[in-house]
Amino acid sequence: MTVFGNIGWTEGLVLVFILLLLFGARRLPEMMKSMGHGVREFKKAVSGASSTDENERSEEKESKEDS
Repeated sequence: MTVFGNIGWTEGLVLVFILLLLFGARRLPEMMKSMGHGVREFKKAVSGASSTDENERSEEKESKEDS
């Protein structure tokens, strides 16, 4: 299940309109840019953690084979 469920284009348009009213047209692009940057950093951290796990597994496997 997604966070927003099944949002249609009309609901999305209403959300954008509300965001424009709350934050203004100047500040909204800045917020979206910083949000995108945060998502990118999160994805990097997640992929870095998974690659670290894979490296640890391969090191454990090599140490078991050496024994």
